[in-house]
Amino acid sequence: MSTPSGGGAKVPLPRAGTVGIKHVAQHAGVSPGTVSNVLNRPERVAPATRARVERAIRELGFVRNGSASTLRAGQSSSIGLMILDLGNPFFTDVARGVEDVASERGYAVILASSGGSHDKERRNLTVLAEQRVRGVLITPVDQEGDQAELLRRRGVAVVLLDHPTPRANQCSVAVDDVAGGELAVGHLLEQGARDVAMVTGPSVLRQCADRRKGALRALRAAGLGRDALREVAVPAMNARAGQEAAQRLLEGDLPDAIFCANDLLALGVLRVLLQAGVKVPGDVALIGYDDIEFTAAAAVPLSSVRQPTYQLGRIATDLLLDECDNPSGHAHQQVMFQPELVVRESSRQLIAQPEG
Repeated sequence: MSTPSGGGAKVPLPRAGTVGIKHVAQHAGVSPGTVSNVLNRPERVAPATRARVERAIRELGFVRNGSASTLRAGQSSSIGLMILDLGNPFFTDVARGVEDVASERGYAVILASSGGSHDKERRNLTVLAEQRVRGVLITPVDQEGDQAELLRRRGVAVVLLDHPTPRANQCSVAVDDVAGGELAVGHLLEQGARDVAMVTGPSVLRQCADRRKGALRALRAAGLGRDALREVAVPAMNARAGQEAAQRLLEGDLPDAIFCANDLLALGVLRVLLQAGVKVPGDVALIGYDDIEFTAAAAVPLSSVRQPTYQLGRIATDLLLDECDNPSGHAHQQVMFQPELVVRESSRQLIAQPEG
């Protein structure tokens, strides 16, 4: 039993998870309408009364029913963030940018991951729509982004994140991955490489396809044919897949250099090469992509192509919330960042140039 904060008859405490506005009102000795005002229009309630209600809320552990509020208002104060891989630090940095802007604007973020699966992407987007999110930031599994288009038809604002769009009536924020692939392989060629392996993930991923295009562009610029690029495709974009790719490369003649479609793959490759006694970069040069935090602290500091991950998240969220809050005045933008080459020990002084 508990005595109401405002005095009066004792009110039995409800079971955990069943506390409602009526219980708070009884506990504080006020009407349910007063509790509602404290929650939604606190400026209408006298400070002393408001303090009493807030104390009752704390004592009872009351949590407002956000779903019910959303249904009454017809809209929520949450947005969805659908990424490809929760285990990739690239997306962790992007999510920080998203969450920071959302928090500044009074929104909560519901995070989901597709894991590269079309079915999981579709299920999670359905759940987000059922939660009445105001909008969704999505890195789609495939290059078409059809699931995102279905959301837009249902009236949900959508911004493509780390993925460009050909549509002028949709916002997107991405990095020029063709340019990034060209930067990476161009650097390896400048170091003397003529036989380059590319460890890459599923071709359905736009990022992998574009980085491959950039790699081939660098080879053409150097007067080399497509056969100068060995492609080692793996089903995932993580360190374990990188280890598997390195084992496959060790079964034959090693290339001069290896370009990995992301840093997790590169870290897996690096581990297996070092364990096998391969010198990096003395025998093989290695470069990754994303410039995640771990690359500079690797056993051999890893060269990489840097992306402005935090800014990707911030700008994409700004665009999404502007479309949510100002639909009539919103101007769609397609933002494209340029990547940056970061050279470290793993790709320096690859091959001794012949004298004379």
